[in-house]
Amino acid sequence: MLQEYVERSYRPDLKPSVASNLIKDNTAIVGIGATEFSRDSGRDELDMACEAIKAAVDDAGLTMDDIDGLETFTLERTSMPTLVGSLGIPNLRFSNQISFGGGASCANVMHAAAAVATGVADYVVCYRSLNEASGHRYGRGDGYVGYLSEAPTLHYGYFFPFGLLTPLSWAGMYGMRWMHEFGVEPEHIGWYPVVLRENAQRNPKAIFHDKPMTHQDYMECQMIVEPLRMFDCCVDTDGAAAVVVTTAERAKDLKQPPAHILAAAQSSPPEQEIQTSYNRPIITGLPETWYMAQELFRVAGVSPADIDVAQLYDPFSLGGLVQLEELGFCERGEGAAFCEGGDRIRPDGELPLNTSGGLLSEAYIHGYNLIIEAVRQIRGTSTSQVENAELSLVTGGPGVPTSGLILRR
Repeated sequence: MLQEYVERSYRPDLKPSVASNLIKDNTAIVGIGATEFSRDSGRDELDMACEAIKAAVDDAGLTMDDIDGLETFTLERTSMPTLVGSLGIPNLRFSNQISFGGGASCANVMHAAAAVATGVADYVVCYRSLNEASGHRYGRGDGYVGYLSEAPTLHYGYFFPFGLLTPLSWAGMYGMRWMHEFGVEPEHIGWYPVVLRENAQRNPKAIFHDKPMTHQDYMECQMIVEPLRMFDCCVDTDGAAAVVVTTAERAKDLKQPPAHILAAAQSSPPEQEIQTSYNRPIITGLPETWYMAQELFRVAGVSPADIDVAQLYDPFSLGGLVQLEELGFCERGEGAAFCEGGDRIRPDGELPLNTSGGLLSEAYIHGYNLIIEAVRQIRGTSTSQVENAELSLVTGGPGVPTSGLILRR
């Protein structure tokens, strides 16, 4: 069965991209900005988007007159023309939106980098703003009912009638099979969220700052959808975040040390659905992450062993653990064992993970806070700084068409 899965879902013989080489070392993230992360912002999403973007532009040492590109999610609820007017951007020459939720986070940066590398724009802001705790909640089943009859997401119609209404229930199907197939026990999973919560204790901006958690706390917390416990789940958050992308040449004269984009990649392989790809030969892997990683490391010219720190998109613990396997940091089925005890993934370990607390303990801004933390690691300004961090990896959402970045100091 495993060989059949590899042959059907993993195709190392596919032609690599050529255009992605245009981005390599020619582009950089030069500004980062974010609002406060909270459970009830008391503000609208347009207001928060403006704050985060202005902070990122100021961080780069630029003004709104310099900005000529905007990039975000199709899920973004702010109006781009209204945002342009609110910010006073004189002429927006480039704009783009990418679908599929969290899988688009790094892809936004990739598209912005492509725009500046080809001269379509000079300075592109990538942003995300959402009241996910107090406003529209993406994890609620009733929010997806309208998709039942829509062609782009018709597959939901096959699962909703059986009670699979939320991302957690979709992930639970994969998780139960993964645990069964590889003999993973709940206590093995718990070390991943425990270490991320430790990182959040050093990050005053994290939702769970000053809320420590032990491994025993994890084991005793409420079960949400088996095998996912409450502390396996990302934290509903109100907030906004933004980054500024430009060419490496322009970055030389700006305010901050640039985080050079060494590689960027996207992937949506065969039999891909939106977290409900149960018709693949085996459902204990993430082929979209594997394909993305093949391109990412090929373009970067490095291997997983060269990565100094990683920010993995973790809407739930299992998503982070299985990504470790697909990215090549460990063998299939060994993601939980890799994290057991926590030492290998702490800031002074072999592969420090989600050093700001990640989506589980810092905030859920659809992965943008992970990109910002990856930049901080390159700058040397993280609250859980990895010594001499040279290469910083970020991933987009698992189980959906996904994306990734490798940033270089």
